[in-house]
Amino acid sequence: VQLQASGGGFVQAGESLRLSCSGSGLTLEAFGIGWFRQAPGKQREWVSYQGSRDGTRDYADSVVGRFTVSEDVDDNTYYLQIHTLKAEDTAVYYCGAANPWTIDAGREEQEYGYWGQGTQVTVSS
Repeated sequence: VQLQASGGGFVQAGESLRLSCSGSGLTLEAFGIGWFRQAPGKQREWVSYQGSRDGTRDYADSVVGRFTVSEDVDDNTYYLQIHTLKAEDTAVYYCGAANPWTIDAGREEQEYGYWGQGTQVTVSS
């Protein structure tokens, strides 16, 4: 069972990126999928949550309007589209999978049982 986040890179401020979260041995549509990020010297922070049972799509205030989640169920891949990147978006981005029957709001790390390795996003201003 493995999650893998990918799609990060070095970009200029104002550009866009699409991060991917793929599952191996795990059918992602059966789980709630969350995205978190950790900037250098800071704690990991919640970015978004996508519920599997009710279609919930929730975003942190700091990213609402710029970040969008989506999925390709047939490809077992979830996406985090980031528009108008800012320097403060620089971080390692992680995806997590959570049991949709026990998850609360999906905003806390401890709600997730599976994690990917993370993908680095670096935004140059």
